[in-house]
Amino acid sequence: MVLRMWHGRVPTSKAQAYRSFLNQRAIPDYQSVAGNLSVYILERTEGKVTHFVTLTFWEDMDAIKGFAGDNVESAKYYPEDKDFLMEFEPNVLHYEVVGHS
Repeated sequence: MVLRMWHGRVPTSKAQAYRSFLNQRAIPDYQSVAGNLSVYILERTEGKVTHFVTLTFWEDMDAIKGFAGDNVESAKYYPEDKDFLMEFEPNVLHYEVVGHS
């Protein structure tokens, strides 16, 4: 199993709208890809900035290619992200899951 982790920052004033967008658009998109095992969205507010971390769990790197394309290290963005994000981090992180319960 492989974890794919993405981070983004939005103005806190837009956090609730971005959370709704993620739940309505991004999560179903992840779940529509064969090999996606689960999706978690984390949120933390620090004053005027709210951080979002998306954790997606995949069967293997080939499944991630089905979502992200051949360049799996590149972040995938939606057109709507331009209305929320403060910057576009170019890369994501991947971790092999070596233990869970």
